[in-house]
This record gives sequence, structure tokens and C-alpha cells, in this order.
Amino acid sequence: MPHQTLSEAALVVLPTYNEAENVEHLIELILQQAARLHVVVVDDSSPDGTGEIADRLCARDPRVAVIHRSGKLGLGTAYMAGFQRALSLGYGYAITMDADFSHHPRYLPGLLALMPECDLAIGSRYVPGGGTEGWPLRRRILSSGANLFARTLLGLHAHDCTAGFRCYRREVLESIELDTIFSSGYSFLVEMLTRCERRGFRVRELPIVFRDREAGVSKISRAEVYRSVYTVFRLRFSFLPWDRWEARRNRAA
Repeated sequence: MPHQTLSEAALVVLPTYNEAENVEHLIELILQQAARLHVVVVDDSSPDGTGEIADRLCARDPRVAVIHRSGKLGLGTAYMAGFQRALSLGYGYAITMDADFSHHPRYLPGLLALMPECDLAIGSRYVPGGGTEGWPLRRRILSSGANLFARTLLGLHAHDCTAGFRCYRREVLESIELDTIFSSGYSFLVEMLTRCERRGFRVRELPIVFRDREAGVSKISRAEVYRSVYTVFRLRFSFLPWDRWEARRNRAA
């Protein structure tokens, strides 16, 4: 595809570790949603053969690419690798989503439809029309409490601060200075949102129903929860002067 056309396309970044049961069907559904969607699988040497499945899909469809990494390096760095690929190839947008069908591809057109009026679109569980399916009460309380905690301490406007289903305009990723992101794992999502809002970028939310994974094993650990709490406190006291300047400049643009 010519370089100038990629400026209108979105690269879907799929971090994977042991998603052999999901990845092929998920990619097929993603590519059915819109002509301007491409996919890059960022695989952390999955022992179940996820990377090999992605290689097979890549060989038969030029819209699919694979980044193989040497080990389980984490969600945040997987997103970073995908973002760098999107920027280097000239994509206008980068989308992140889970590879376990928690985020259904049917929502992708709606996410893209928001981009003319925003810089970051979020598939949200916590706006009217959104929700979760298949979660026990304990997990629903933990998730909603984590979002309230992050919103309150960081002064965020988005309702779903920990959502991984997002579409970023390339100008956002260029502005953020990705190599300065400190967080890893799921706390990366909170830091990215915080940086976007502090710099005055426009954020919109699309209601989605988040479903518990269809196959495989959840990757969320207790350590991830602790890291997320630490990240919120760290960001609470790191509102730097150039963030204020950048926010004023973006609002005036």
C-alpha cells in the first residue's frame, strides 16, 4: 500500500502471549471490519505457537505483520513496539486491543468514527451503554474502584482509565515522547491517558461491553494491581511545567 494511503489507515497492535486459541479468528474479524485496518502482532515468544500462527497469517495477507520478541517483556513495551512500527511506516492511527476477545472487533468502526472529533478514542465500560459480561461481583468492584481511584487522584475526565481498547492519532504518539514512559504492564494505560489529558488532547469514549476472555488464561496478577496503584501516586505528583504549556498549546490549536 502506498505510503500516503497509510496516513488514513490504522494499525491494530495486538500484544500476545499464549493466545493460539484466539489470534487467528480475531485477526480475521478485525480485517473484516474496515478496509483501512491493518494488524501487527507483538508476540513475546509464546510457547503455545501463537507467533507461528501469526507468521502464517502474515505470509498470506500483506495487512498482517508480526514482531517477535525474545521473551515475556510485558504489555507496556509491546504497545511501544507497535506504536513505533505505526509511526515508522506512516500510519495515521494506532489502535490497541486485547487478543482474547475481551474487546470485540465489531466496535472498531465506531472507534474510528470518533477520530474526526478527538485525538484519543477509548472503548469504555463505564459510560452509558457500556458494561461487562462474565465478571464476578468481586472483579466488577475492583475494576470500578480502580477507575474511581485513578480519576479522583489524577483529575482525569475519561471514565475508563484502565481500558486497553483505544485509538490514538499519530500526532498524540509523536508528542508523548514514548521512550520516556516509565510504566510497564497495565499501569502503562493509566500513564498514557494521564499524559494525553495533561497535554490537552481531546478524549472521547465509545460505550462497549467488555467480555471475559473466551479462551486461555488471564494475564492480570496481583503484582500488576500493586504497580497500578504505585503509578497513580507517582503520576499524582509529577505534573511538570511543560505539560501545562503543551496543554495550552493543544487547546489553542
